[in-house]
Amino acid sequence: MFLAADRPVFLVEEGERRLLTEGAGGRATLRPSHRSHWRHLFHLFPIGPEGAPHSVMTRTRLIALAATAALAATGGLITAAPASAAVTCASPVWKAQYFGNSTFSGTPKLTACDSAVAENYGQGDPPGVTLPKDNFSVRWSLTRDFGSGGPFRLSAATQDGMRVYVDGVRKIDLWKNVSATARKTVDLTVPAGKHTIRVDYVAWTGLASAAFTYAPRTEATVDTVKPLAPAGLTAAYSRDSTKTTLRWTANKEMDLAGYRVYRRLSTTSWAKASGTSPLTSPSFVDATPATGQTFLYEVRAVDKAGRESAGGPDATVATVDRTGPAAPAGLTVTGDAWWATLAWRGVADAAKYEVYAAPKATGPFELLGTTASASYRTDAPPNTARYYRVRALDALGNPSAYATVTGDGVDRTPPKSPTSLGSVVGADYTKVYWKQPDGFYEDFDNGGTYRVYRSPGRTLDPAALTRVTCAEESDETSTDGICHDLGMPAGTYVTYAVVAVDPSGNQSALSAPLVVRTGDRVAPGPVTGVKATPRADGVLVSWTASAEDDVERYDVWTGARQADGTVKWLGTNFCAEGTSDPLAVLCGDLPDGETYVYAVLARDRWGNGLRPGDPKAVVVEATELDVRPSVTVTRDWDLGSMGYGTVIGGPGQDGPSISWRCDRTAECDTVTGYRVSRWDPAAKAYRPLHAEPLPAQTRAFTDTTATRGTTYFYTLEAVRADGGVAGTHTWNCVFQDRV
Repeated sequence: MFLAADRPVFLVEEGERRLLTEGAGGRATLRPSHRSHWRHLFHLFPIGPEGAPHSVMTRTRLIALAATAALAATGGLITAAPASAAVTCASPVWKAQYFGNSTFSGTPKLTACDSAVAENYGQGDPPGVTLPKDNFSVRWSLTRDFGSGGPFRLSAATQDGMRVYVDGVRKIDLWKNVSATARKTVDLTVPAGKHTIRVDYVAWTGLASAAFTYAPRTEATVDTVKPLAPAGLTAAYSRDSTKTTLRWTANKEMDLAGYRVYRRLSTTSWAKASGTSPLTSPSFVDATPATGQTFLYEVRAVDKAGRESAGGPDATVATVDRTGPAAPAGLTVTGDAWWATLAWRGVADAAKYEVYAAPKATGPFELLGTTASASYRTDAPPNTARYYRVRALDALGNPSAYATVTGDGVDRTPPKSPTSLGSVVGADYTKVYWKQPDGFYEDFDNGGTYRVYRSPGRTLDPAALTRVTCAEESDETSTDGICHDLGMPAGTYVTYAVVAVDPSGNQSALSAPLVVRTGDRVAPGPVTGVKATPRADGVLVSWTASAEDDVERYDVWTGARQADGTVKWLGTNFCAEGTSDPLAVLCGDLPDGETYVYAVLARDRWGNGLRPGDPKAVVVEATELDVRPSVTVTRDWDLGSMGYGTVIGGPGQDGPSISWRCDRTAECDTVTGYRVSRWDPAAKAYRPLHAEPLPAQTRAFTDTTATRGTTYFYTLEAVRADGGVAGTHTWNCVFQDRV
């Protein structure tokens, strides 16, 4: 800036005076002052003798070079171009258009990019352009993306006129030639997305200044609009560092405080991965857990009111597994003679476990082996301290931390209980036997033994146990134990239990109880309720069950009373039992009216029982029915031998049967057929069982119309062609219905 060498001048800037003095070479220099607002334009006024500025004669523009340099240094006017040049200003920089009239008409005198609307022209005009003294105008406009939008405050301060538009809709109107600064503030909600703001300014006369700002309102009570979800998330995972680099597109909101990054597995909830403070840049490096799992990432924006956006599209990262399982928990060691059993709680992702041992806590530790289960058995020196440690390994070989435990080698482990108790009971002894429990064979071979206990009654009473002294002939020392008890009470119930005892004296729990009814030599008492009922198929003898608990069976004796009143007992083979009633048998052969005596005797499992002649035995007497035919038929069959039976087959096939032979050739050649007849008690006659004679070659017949519970009488006739009979055979069949 060149000034006259003989005249000092004042620089008037925003109402201040700043002294310019002559410098070397006739150039003016600017004294430093407490403000350096270089981006505003200034004007020079001559200084009179009294130190006051002379009145302004005209608006004298600064030359373009000086003005451009001053603005570039202070961030004011960024670029300028002639009116004929196309100017593009990157959002959110203002595009400023300068007009040589107050109506914004015609071609702009200058188009420039401006970072803010904050100008104080005084009584001059903008730099870099020649405008009229009065009545010029400036139009600032910009289009930007407001993101989610929200509440904003528009603030204007102007001398002279200013109008502000949002998307072409007027929001501020200060359109008046004024001599002092006019101000106005407007609060409004800007919708989401891109919007255009336009500021129209007119300097009519006098001093000229223009200032406009727009800013979001960030009070939590006012700003209820969440930011938009961040977009464009990408994730790059490094298998070497196991870190994930996340990048995304920056949000457009002006009130953005930052971003939060969240991480989760597909089956868990989101957890914040980016720390407590919002990120201020659209990128983040996360130390992703190296577990071999797949993680999801999500980014959310947060504004200055503290409102968080929804999550943007997720990014997926498959990690490398370098994380070992959790250490086994609950590790214990149990001594058992020269064995030690380690046990622990299983680890979810463990593929196997390594078990180590050492004679000292400091080692050296030796790998004993691996196992897929949560226990391990190893030999161990008895009564000697030994140190163990166990760790889990996953399928990739990643190890966990060690779990440790110390064993003293003392056998405190009781054996398992014997199993499968059974008994053989005699009249004077009880033999109890059992199976060796699992794992007891070594203990038994090295001095282990068994102990047998009993208590009275049907229930094992631990408070009333008696240890059994097994007889010498017993084999209590065998691995599968046997004990002969000769001292048990007779004829009552006792309950046995057996324990296993190892060489260290550790005793198992009692086995499952075994209830035994001990033997005796006392016969069961008399059977009561004995009845003998004659029927068409024999005599049904029935009785009442004995109340004694050791009865094993009943014997039914048949006897014949003698002339002197005594009974001759014939035996027990005259009666047969069925399957439906254990307290009844059917006695006798052909019901022909004979009288018999019957006795029912109970026998216990030891073989004790009354004899049929015992005075205490109950006997009954019954006379059979006489079902024999009233017609006598002469048996003259001498053609061959006979066979009898009862055919038992399917439904309708049961019945009495007969078979025969015809061996005398001369007589048999004359036989043309056979006829089988059955006695009909109602008609008192024999009636044929078939309409036509059986063929001559027939040698067997079964009466399939017979029913159980009766006695049948039959004739078999060999018939000649002339109707004569070559031979007659008679027989009967008691077709019993046993119960």
